[in-house]
Amino acid sequence: MRRKVTACLALVLATAVGSGTAAAASASAPGGTPGGTPGGTRCLPDSPAHPTCISGTLDDGTPYEFVVPARWNGTVVVALDFAGTGRNEPLTARLLADGVARGGTSRAITGWDIRSAIDNQAEALARFEDAYGRAREAIASGTSMGGFVAAGVAQVHPGAFDAAVPMCGGLGGSVGQWNQKLDTVFVLERLVAPGLPVVDIPADIESARKAWIDALAAAQQTPEGRARIALAVAIGQLPAWGRNPDGSAPPPPDRGDAAALQQGAYLALAGGPLPYIGQAMSSRRQIMDVVGGNPSWNTGVDYDKQLRLADPALGRAVRDLYKAAGLNLAADLKTLAAAPRVAADPDAVRRFSRGIVLDGRLRIPVLTVSGTGDQISTVAQQQSYGENVRRAGANSLLRQAYTETVGHCDFSPAEQEAALTTMLDRLRSGHWPATYAPAMNARAAAASAADPAPRYVPFTPPQFNRPYPG
Repeated sequence: MRRKVTACLALVLATAVGSGTAAAASASAPGGTPGGTPGGTRCLPDSPAHPTCISGTLDDGTPYEFVVPARWNGTVVVALDFAGTGRNEPLTARLLADGVARGGTSRAITGWDIRSAIDNQAEALARFEDAYGRAREAIASGTSMGGFVAAGVAQVHPGAFDAAVPMCGGLGGSVGQWNQKLDTVFVLERLVAPGLPVVDIPADIESARKAWIDALAAAQQTPEGRARIALAVAIGQLPAWGRNPDGSAPPPPDRGDAAALQQGAYLALAGGPLPYIGQAMSSRRQIMDVVGGNPSWNTGVDYDKQLRLADPALGRAVRDLYKAAGLNLAADLKTLAAAPRVAADPDAVRRFSRGIVLDGRLRIPVLTVSGTGDQISTVAQQQSYGENVRRAGANSLLRQAYTETVGHCDFSPAEQEAALTTMLDRLRSGHWPATYAPAMNARAAAASAADPAPRYVPFTPPQFNRPYPG
C-alpha cells in the first residue's frame, strides 16, 4: 500500500512539474508506454519483447543491470547475481514475454558480505525506478546466495520491496548454516581424514579441496570409510543424494537401501560439479577474510543427539553400515565427544551475524523454494526459517515449496517462473493462491510445455540441528 500511494503521488507531481521527455517518462503509468526511457537503451535485439536496458555501478562499485520489456506491466524482479549474465538467462526471456522487468546486482564486490549485498538490492531498485518510474510490484528473488539475500531483503527492506521469493538459499542464517557445515567437516576430520583443514583453510584453497576429495575417495573404497562418511552426512544433515561425477542426476535412492543411501551421501560430499567439501573450503576461507576470524563453533554440541535427530532412513543406514563394517558406532561417538572442539571468535560471530540472522519477523509475503537434494543449501534450514516465522506470528505471510531435485539450485525456468507467478497472484489478489505441489506443478506446466515435467513435491523438512537465534 505504501508503494502504491507513493507511486500515485509521484504521478501527480510529475504531471504538475512539466511536460518534458523526462517528466513524461517518470509520470507514465507502468505498462502504458514502451520501456525505453531516458535512462534505458535498446538491447537484446532478437527479443520479441523489444526491451531496453540500464546498467551502472552502485555507491560501493557493485555492478547493476536491468532489462525492461517495451510493454512493461509494472512488475520488477531484483536479484543478486543478475548483472553480467542474467539478461541471457531463459528465465529472463520468459519474464520479459510476460511484461515483467528483471535485473539486479553482482556479488563481485560484496562476496560474503551479505548485509552489504542485501542493502545493494534496495539501492539497485532505486536506480531502476529513477530511470523507469515507480514499480507497481517489486519482488526480491534469487538463487543460492541470491536466495539468502532475497530473504534478507524481506526482513531489512520491506518498505522498498513488496515480496520476496528466495530460492535454494541457506535460510538457517549466516551463523547457523556455517555451524552446520562445521559439524560435517569436523566429524570427517576426526574419523576419516585426520589433519585436513576444518576452519583454518590455507590460502591454497585448491590444494585443500583436492586433499579432501582424494581422502574421501579413498575412504569410499573401504567399508569403514563408507560407514563414517554416512555418519558425517547424517550429523551434518546433508541429503543422501548427490550428482554423479559427470554431473548427471541419478534417481533418488531407495530409502530402505543402506548402500544406495551411502553412495548418495558420498556424492553429495564429493561428487558432481559442486561438491559440498569443496564449497566448505572455498567459502569458509572467504568468510573468515570478510569477518576477520572464525565465526563457527561446536563447543557443547552433542553429536550423539544430532545423530538421533537425523533423517531416520539415513540414521538406520548408518547403523547398518557400521555393523557391516564391524565398527562400534558408540565408540566413534565417544571419540567425537572427547575430541577437542572448535571455538569461535566472538567478534567474528558478531560481524557474521550482521550478515544476517533471519528472525522471522516478516512484513511482506515470502515464498521459499528449495530442492530436497540440495547439498549446499541444505533443506533442513528451511525448517528453521519456518519455525522462526511461526514464533514471530507471521505465518500468514510465508509459504514454503519444495522440488524433488538433486544438486544445488537445480530448478527449471518453468519451476522458477511458477514460483514468481504464485507470488504475483498473492500480491494482486491479497491472498495466497494454492501453493501445494500439484498447484505449483500446474503453473510450471502452463508456463512451458517444452521444459521437463515439473518436480514440486509435498515435503516436510527435518528439524534443523544448529539454529542460531542471534
